[in-house]
Amino acid sequence: MPVASSRREIPGEISQTPGQPEAGTSTDLLEVRGLTLQYKTPQHLVTATYKVDFSVLEQDRYVILGPSGCGKSTLLKAVGGFMKPVEGSIRLRGREIGSPGPDRVMVFQEFEQLMPWKTVLQNVLFPMRISGRFRGKDAQERALSVIEKVKLSKFRDVYPHMLSGGMKMRVAIARAMAMEPDILLMDEPFAALDALTRRKMQEELLDLWDQVRFTLLFVTHSIEEAILVGSRILVLSPHPGRVRAELDASTLSLQTMDTPAFGALSQRIHGLLFEHETGTAQNKGGRA
Repeated sequence: MPVASSRREIPGEISQTPGQPEAGTSTDLLEVRGLTLQYKTPQHLVTATYKVDFSVLEQDRYVILGPSGCGKSTLLKAVGGFMKPVEGSIRLRGREIGSPGPDRVMVFQEFEQLMPWKTVLQNVLFPMRISGRFRGKDAQERALSVIEKVKLSKFRDVYPHMLSGGMKMRVAIARAMAMEPDILLMDEPFAALDALTRRKMQEELLDLWDQVRFTLLFVTHSIEEAILVGSRILVLSPHPGRVRAELDASTLSLQTMDTPAFGALSQRIHGLLFEHETGTAQNKGGRA
């Protein structure tokens, strides 16, 4: 049975409907239209997302935010080409996504993904040579260039166990960037970290984006992290994931955490995520 959409207008929400750019817009990099995703368990057919729309722009830090089970990680897998939609489409630079490709690179949660027996330079070179896209001198020059961009030139011959967590993240992103992807996909990369390390990694990521200006599609269930990392935030409902709102966080940062604007956006997102529970509690209170 179809699931009814719960989208509604929110004061302060981005004016255009998520996923529906204004006429003549040519800067959309990724376009997701009417995306319904399902997967099977031994007992059920699960609808992960229902008719989700959004667009990611060049150099965007686009965050998908929602509670556990809302389909945000499943959505990221679909953008990566690892599962096909039941309904709707995903287009990157106008081309429909049907399978994984080097134009989309996933940066995994564990930065220990780096090969410990290879140096920073060798780690960055490895996927370039395996893919066959870059060889010899071209691969070496490209690897050195991205290592310089992430400010690790002095550490090119260092092994991963000698690097901090933030430096390992920079190597992982450098390795992805060396493949010249159109978009980096990050699925709750800091979720398992303690609060202090997580904040440091967020700072590292934002500093790196400020230097390189890559396009980022980032999934999280943390309201604070979404506001800190994102220039725009897509808020999804609980299962199945439907678009509640797309919000502009481009003026907020680590430096504005104590401002009324940061608090107001946090409260608005909290209301969007938990309005059903709040409403249920109020109704129960009214009947008591």
